[in-house]
Amino acid sequence: MRILWVLSHPDPASLNGRLRDAVVPRLRELGHDVVESDLYRMGFDPVLSTADLLGDPPGPGTPVSDWQRTGHQEGRLAADIRAEQAKIRAAELIVLQFPLWWYGVPAILKGWIDRTLVNGFAFGVVDPATGRVRKYGDGGLAGRRGLAVVSAGDRTAALGPRGVSGHIDDVLWPLLHGTFHYTGTAPLHAHLLSSVHHWPEGQFEREVERLVTRVHGADTEEPIPYRTLAGGDYGPDHTLRPEIAPGLTGNEAHLPQPSST
Repeated sequence: MRILWVLSHPDPASLNGRLRDAVVPRLRELGHDVVESDLYRMGFDPVLSTADLLGDPPGPGTPVSDWQRTGHQEGRLAADIRAEQAKIRAAELIVLQFPLWWYGVPAILKGWIDRTLVNGFAFGVVDPATGRVRKYGDGGLAGRRGLAVVSAGDRTAALGPRGVSGHIDDVLWPLLHGTFHYTGTAPLHAHLLSSVHHWPEGQFEREVERLVTRVHGADTEEPIPYRTLAGGDYGPDHTLRPEIAPGLTGNEAHLPQPSST
């Protein structure tokens, strides 16, 4: 596969940095084409501002989404944004590797998402056949897969179905559903590295093997089967139709339920 590996950790000698350094060469040996964006090492600016639009500035009060779309369509986005978009465009698998900080992604990664996944590129893309905007299971990044590789200090069970922190796929709902699924990127279940401050001897090597195996097989892995907006389960107001998952609310309602027969 053509893989974009985005690392978001300030310390290259951290567990995340060492894991990336061990896994990426192995993937290349297996024939994968891996392109990297090490956001801290690159000094990537996470702050979205009107400076992202080259040339004439947007008029006062112009929505950010509108002037980002203009910048994309006219080739006027800043060079660092266009460089990252080119990496995304070429990728078949997007790997976002980061530590879980305050139940979310580090600010630098959130800024990378804010600045690169702009209107007209990742979302806001219209289907010419229907005139509808493609989103939630379709979009500008359709045809790609997305994998979150996330490290956490807490134990595995705490980030499981009945854990105090919530299941890791629910914790990362904004990324898996709100970013990957929304843009048409097929979201894979999060790859959790837990209890990272208490790994016994040999655990690092085992985790390297587990991650290499996971990424190597990502092209055949079954994505999270979130309901699609175009699939008929949602009404005109974008809420689930009454007969779909009756009695269920929250994240669970947006996943197909096992048959009772």
